[in-house]
Amino acid sequence: MSELRLTSEKRLRLFTGRGYPELAEGVAEELGIPITPTSAYDFANGEIFVRFEESVRGSDAFVIQSHAAPVNKQIMEQLIMVDALKRASAKRITVVAPFYGYARQDKKHRGREPISARLMADLFKTAGADRLMVVDLHTSQIQGFFDGPVDHLFALPLLTNYVGSKIDRTKLTIVSPDSGRVRVAERWSDLLGGCPIAFIHKMRDPRIPNESVTGKVVGDVKGQTCVVIDDMIDTAGTITKAVDALYAEGAKDVIIAATHAVFSGPAIERLKASRVSEVVVTNTLPIPEDAQFDNLTVLSIAPLIARAIREVFEDGSVTSLFDGHS
Repeated sequence: MSELRLTSEKRLRLFTGRGYPELAEGVAEELGIPITPTSAYDFANGEIFVRFEESVRGSDAFVIQSHAAPVNKQIMEQLIMVDALKRASAKRITVVAPFYGYARQDKKHRGREPISARLMADLFKTAGADRLMVVDLHTSQIQGFFDGPVDHLFALPLLTNYVGSKIDRTKLTIVSPDSGRVRVAERWSDLLGGCPIAFIHKMRDPRIPNESVTGKVVGDVKGQTCVVIDDMIDTAGTITKAVDALYAEGAKDVIIAATHAVFSGPAIERLKASRVSEVVVTNTLPIPEDAQFDNLTVLSIAPLIARAIREVFEDGSVTSLFDGHS
């Protein structure tokens, strides 16, 4: 009778949907592993088909898909990939969503509204995901929506290191575009040596998406280089109004720093027309060539994601990636 040999050796497998394969390729390069070959195509009516070209049985699978436009298609493809992995006996499945779709719908503002961010988490769990990995959620409470571990990564050190290397910190003020992000501004300040913070009083009608009324600047910004920080730039209406308000209050220079470059609708034209000197973002979302402009700086998030994947795979510590310190 031949000897039966059992192995407990883990296998890391990296998968990507079609939404943003370039980011997955960057992560794979950082990890020093290939992306597992996948066949994916759309039927004539828009339905999605996915099949993996190699065995995934017993693997530790990481499925990368940033929820770029068209958001619903990218989410559905990732859900189908997770289902395929579950049915192919992957040992553990981690959904890596650098930009988590529907994150702004994290609570009910009025009656008869959905909490779509919770629905997203439920869908991934039902599909077979064991773990979520995301970057800079719109609100941290979304971590509690998923029934399992959530690796909430922060781009904060990446952004602060870049900004801090370019600007005299004694002339630097961190500006929150509204009162809700003052805590984030405080963390920026801590990492940049305790520079002052300010915020802009803003009013928003929950019935009208992507539109707000910018009020007064709270804090002294006269003669300062201001860094307006946010988790995402969508239509850029709010953040370009903030730039105008800061210059009106005597700011010497204004920089925008955000994690997610959603860049919907008129965003590019608004940013180009703004007096902002530089827009700093990460590549959690694809930025097509026609959406790039002279004063746009894009920092790679791939090393952070790769480090987190490695720590999760090796059952290491990811605490430093969660608290925003490198």
